[in-house]
Amino acid sequence: MQNVPEEWREGEERIGEMVVKRKVDSERKKNEGQGGGEGEKESLMMELTKLVQKVVKESSWWERRGIDCSILAAAFLCLAPAFLLLGSSQVLYFSAGMLLMGMAHAVITFKGTHLASHGSLSESQAWAKVWAVFFIEICGSFSAQAGVQGHIKMHHAHTNVIGLGDSSVWKAPFLPRTVYLFIAPLAVPIITPLVALAHLRGNSVAVMVRTVLMVTLGLYSQYWLLIHVSGFLSPLSALLCMLVCRAMFSVTYIHVNIFQHIGLHMFSATSRPKRIYQMTHGVLNLPRNPLLDWMFGHSLINCHVEHHLFPFLSDNMCLKVKPVVSKYLTEKKLPYQEDSYFSRLRLFFNKYQELMVFAPPITELVGVQ
Repeated sequence: MQNVPEEWREGEERIGEMVVKRKVDSERKKNEGQGGGEGEKESLMMELTKLVQKVVKESSWWERRGIDCSILAAAFLCLAPAFLLLGSSQVLYFSAGMLLMGMAHAVITFKGTHLASHGSLSESQAWAKVWAVFFIEICGSFSAQAGVQGHIKMHHAHTNVIGLGDSSVWKAPFLPRTVYLFIAPLAVPIITPLVALAHLRGNSVAVMVRTVLMVTLGLYSQYWLLIHVSGFLSPLSALLCMLVCRAMFSVTYIHVNIFQHIGLHMFSATSRPKRIYQMTHGVLNLPRNPLLDWMFGHSLINCHVEHHLFPFLSDNMCLKVKPVVSKYLTEKKLPYQEDSYFSRLRLFFNKYQELMVFAPPITELVGVQ
């Protein structure tokens, strides 16, 4: 069973054996008393969970966590040559260093922070908290507590539920579509720490101090290395380099966050469907892409449906259970939604007002709610 901080489990479906056993026993009793269609609908998620659990049990540590940890370790190892290349006076080497640092930063802050927020990097609760603070606050310049609250307890617990997990946090209706889709995301590295500070209100003094210190440590560490290792001569040039590296893939970051939920079925908090219907109707997979898979991880790209159904699985495990999940959903005649990156981009560009400005329509799945 994967150990995750208890306060992070709220609203999530765990795949541990004891949890599955309790739910299966509960469903068995319910089905015995009710019989018929409703009991069958209730048991779909439990049936799929048992299939996925079987795959997880048969997987090695390397498959469950090792592959993803190795990718993150490789990203950190790439930082050393990146800093050295940035000290070169030759344009080609300098550009290579800039690209290498931008890609390494993307892997660490997109893939790393996402896995850390789910506690997917360690089986230890204590280490899960450490990794969350390290990746989200030091590397990602955001508040670990706010990140977990917003992503785990809201987005995952209430996926596509209006006013809760409907991804409206990503909307900026006052911006024209071209600015929002292609220009505004470049400011993400500046906006992120400012939003983190805004989220500190109401937290304990200890949390506020820790977050400020960790975010400052992460930003200053990169600045110090650019000055003393790469040899930047002025603070302004070092800060500009930091901005370019951190914003290099921020346009794609915004796209990924809106493409896989907005424009799909949205639900009311008072009439939401069962979990398996909610996730299959409200989540979409993008196709495999080597660059995006590496930077964001499978759970955010081509296995997003699997990730929302089983959110504590690592990226590699989401990929491994993907055939099981897609086959099961197809057999049960449930949606398994997929679309290409550029198809979604065209959709959002052509229907920007409808998708990103106006309130979305609420879906009623007759016979499911």
